[in-house]
Amino acid sequence: MKLLTWAALTAALFPLAHALGQERIISTDPKGSVLQLAGGRIKRGQILVSPNDYWGVIRAAGDLALDFGRVTGVNYTLSNGQRGSRPAVYTYRPVDNTDNVNYKTTGVANFTGPAYSDPSPADTVIIAGTIGNSTLIDKLISSKLLDVSAIRGKWESFTSQVITSPIPGCPKALVIAGSDPRGTIYGIYDISEQIGVSPWYFWADSPVRKSKNLYVTKQKKVQGPPSVKYRGLFLNDEQPALTNWVASRWKDTPYGPGYGAEFYSLVFELILRLRANYLWPAIWATMFEVDDPRNQPLADAYEVVIGSSHTEPLMRAQNEFGKFYEGPWAYNLNNKTIDEYFRYGVQRAKPYARNSLWTMGMRGTGDTAIEGLGVEHIVSMLNTLVQNQRQIISEGLDGVDITTVPQMWCLYKEVMTYLFYGLQVPDDVTLLWADDNAGNVRRLPLKSEQGRAGGAGVYYHFDYVGGPRNYKWINTVQLSKTTEQMHLSYARGADRIWIVNVGDLKALEIPINHYFDLAYDIRRWGLDSTFDWAKAYAEREFGAQFAADIADVMMKYAMYAGRRRFELLEPHVYSVINYNEADAILQQWAELSAKAQAIYDRLPADAKPSFFQTVLHPALAGEIVHKIQIGAAKNRLYAGQWRNAANKQIQEVLTLSAADANLTKRWDALLDGKWKHFMDQTHLGYDGYWQQPMRNALPPLVYVQPDFVALSGEVGFGVEANNGTVPGDDRYHPNSGASLTLPPLDPYGPVTRYFDVFSRGVRECTWKAAVAQPWVKLSRAEGRVGPNLADQRVYVSIDWSRAPKAPFEQTIAINVSSPCRDMDRYGFPEPVLYLPVQNRVVPSSFKKGFVESDKHVSMLGAHYSRIIPPKERTAENVNVTYHIFEHYGRTSSAVGLVPLTTEKLTVDTAPGLEYDLYLWTNTSSAKVTVFISPSLNYLGDDTPLEYAISLAPASSSSSYDIKSVRPVGPTVGTGMPAGWDGAVADNVWGRHENYTVSTFAVPEAGAYKLRLWALMPSILVQKIVIDLGGARQSYLGPPESFLVGRDAVGGRRNATSFLNEVGTVGGWSSKKN
Repeated sequence: MKLLTWAALTAALFPLAHALGQERIISTDPKGSVLQLAGGRIKRGQILVSPNDYWGVIRAAGDLALDFGRVTGVNYTLSNGQRGSRPAVYTYRPVDNTDNVNYKTTGVANFTGPAYSDPSPADTVIIAGTIGNSTLIDKLISSKLLDVSAIRGKWESFTSQVITSPIPGCPKALVIAGSDPRGTIYGIYDISEQIGVSPWYFWADSPVRKSKNLYVTKQKKVQGPPSVKYRGLFLNDEQPALTNWVASRWKDTPYGPGYGAEFYSLVFELILRLRANYLWPAIWATMFEVDDPRNQPLADAYEVVIGSSHTEPLMRAQNEFGKFYEGPWAYNLNNKTIDEYFRYGVQRAKPYARNSLWTMGMRGTGDTAIEGLGVEHIVSMLNTLVQNQRQIISEGLDGVDITTVPQMWCLYKEVMTYLFYGLQVPDDVTLLWADDNAGNVRRLPLKSEQGRAGGAGVYYHFDYVGGPRNYKWINTVQLSKTTEQMHLSYARGADRIWIVNVGDLKALEIPINHYFDLAYDIRRWGLDSTFDWAKAYAEREFGAQFAADIADVMMKYAMYAGRRRFELLEPHVYSVINYNEADAILQQWAELSAKAQAIYDRLPADAKPSFFQTVLHPALAGEIVHKIQIGAAKNRLYAGQWRNAANKQIQEVLTLSAADANLTKRWDALLDGKWKHFMDQTHLGYDGYWQQPMRNALPPLVYVQPDFVALSGEVGFGVEANNGTVPGDDRYHPNSGASLTLPPLDPYGPVTRYFDVFSRGVRECTWKAAVAQPWVKLSRAEGRVGPNLADQRVYVSIDWSRAPKAPFEQTIAINVSSPCRDMDRYGFPEPVLYLPVQNRVVPSSFKKGFVESDKHVSMLGAHYSRIIPPKERTAENVNVTYHIFEHYGRTSSAVGLVPLTTEKLTVDTAPGLEYDLYLWTNTSSAKVTVFISPSLNYLGDDTPLEYAISLAPASSSSSYDIKSVRPVGPTVGTGMPAGWDGAVADNVWGRHENYTVSTFAVPEAGAYKLRLWALMPSILVQKIVIDLGGARQSYLGPPESFLVGRDAVGGRRNATSFLNEVGTVGGWSSKKN
């Protein structure tokens, strides 16, 4: 048997990558090729550029030459067509950073490189250049060899074309022509990615796909312009992780940690390889333009657009004013000084204005609201301020027409509300709308605002410091949520700027890549594209063999981590007594981490570091944190029941704490400590305060003294849905009471209930359980518990084929006992457990619909019975319908209106969702809770989010009692709408308070219809619960109810937890994945 070489094995496992979602023109297969780029006669290929092109283009071409070396083992050469040429040079004048009040420079400096080789036309395989700035490209255009009609004059576009005899001595070459310098750079990096070099080769150690032979498979490719003009990231909240890493890697600057050119060159390259173009530099302990005088010119040299954050106007870092200027940061008190501060910023940025995007406006000190003035005065002051800023920019840029200068005003937090008090934003200034810091856009352009010359954009968050809780440890971004929110933004015309807060950058590689791919080509990545994107990402990073499995892990992780961020986890969150919720959560995480580990074990060695950083570590970390918090919850439950097992839970939590620490140590040791400090962020020990704990700490745990038996005896019994225990006294049942009642069983509810048997003493003891009815089944009827033995769980079920026929209702006694009775027998009688049993059958006329059980009905929003057409058809609603958003929300999906451009509708003009139900319990106050995604009033508080809902007998011929619900209240100042903290923490409106609760009468048993009309997009319904008096406390709500027409009594349906819901991501119906 012939053994594969390592290169051949790698190629087999990792077929050639391609630019994510973009047209593929490179292959390792010669079939159908039009040009060979590597291998064959080509020993060392050459890349040709023009000496008059932009330095950033030449630098990127040098990267491509090195990328060929990474892939083939032989670096390509770079030539400018002239013999003996010195390396390319970018010349600039460094600012004098010893005086940051009076603008001065310190002479002339250069960025040098890459090095040139002498021209070798016979080896030339790629020619790259920018239209109008490349003699080579312009000559090919004028000679009619190169067609650039599809890209000329367009933003950041390129064409790649195979041309015969492009220069003397070169038989054929791939010519990359850009409409502007970034267009050319994207064309160059498009080849890098397609030959096998990921944009994350440095930042995530993505393995390079080795290949000896590379071919061009298409004569011509055209790409661009991007969907969003400015696509950027914001390095923020960068302490402790990023700052500690930077400080450990580079020397401090005169003003702080080493955020200098060596660091930013890595960031700039990543931005460009991801087809982005814009940066807000780090802010907390650094001053971008001051710390290193090379930073600002280096961005320009790389062709990266520099801006500044929402709190840093006119290209000045937040820390500069307090460090170098006198007086308060208050324009009403210190405007002359502040104007001079702005003038300096313009002077300093003037040489780099071509790659500058100016932040306008002003906030208070340290990223806070302006204080001490009424809103009217603030608005008046800001109107004056911005006019002055525009004049300062125009004068500083030699009288340029200010309407031609890219500017934006970030409407962050309270600034958004100033618009409603008369804030005047010049028409050519981009309105940068912000999300709520948690991934929910607050406001988007109204129809009347979509014609503004400056357009609109979105400032989005993958990281945040503030209420309800910091989140900046590791990735908690649900990719499908990003897709939905950014599609909504784009549909409403917010397409000029997308900037995302990425915190420390590391640990957010996947959501960053996804965000920029949406921004670059949103038409390619539609509303339903997220799994396809994840698979394409996994294939590029780790190979086709593992892509589907890795994408499955990525999508599940995004849902599990996004349903409640790690920092918001506490012992009380998931119920340990109701609906098997906590155990189901742990099962999901255990299966996820096991699958990720299994993939890791099969990967080649060079792929493991990257997979560990981006996929395995988050899965392992997420499982550990959930086990710690749920373990603490079980400890409290067990301690309240006086179980010996409470102490075992303490030991388990302590072991998990060590596992958490060891996982961080493993991260720190990876690749000889390359990424040490990126996991310095604390994540355990939040105690109701939003700010990070100063040290990881476990939740409070309760220790039970094990030396003596409980007053109520050696053996205790507890039941599902109850914190109590018998024998014994506690707050959960009457004193001296000897009974507990299990939740009911009926044919349409869960197939089992359970009770626990546990040790509360010092001896090993036997126990027995007995029930008189033969059709009541116990999973076990006897056992043994003790201080060193495990507690035992007994499942109770009904053999419905032998049970009394419907209608039947009876409470069954389960007698439990233990011979280990001592003095406790004098105070506590023998316990008994009660099980309510109901056998009932819906009428044969009820063919399809959800059936009440345990006095509630629970339905996933996506499982509607039908869509009801609107009562009135108009030109505006002719194409409006409902769409199911898969892999979305807290467990599976959501349903909402499309197209996303739809303006607000009425009950008469909106289509409706109808759900068929069969209810048994008559009540005057059935509470209907609609769990919807935590969207906000994106069309403004005057056009709030709204849905209408009704519940009525199916036979009703009268008008439905339709109730209107507006879950989101107004935004006032820096505050958010009432209930927002809870909705963001829960990742849903509906769990807290009554914001999405409507009450209806159910006069009698029978068939009912629930109707819901979403009156605008972004009302995304995840679950609906009708509580007729039986719904219990839980985080996710009761599992979905029995659906006639889908489920069968005694069938596969289990219904004991949300894992049994049809469609649950990571549930039983998805096990095939």
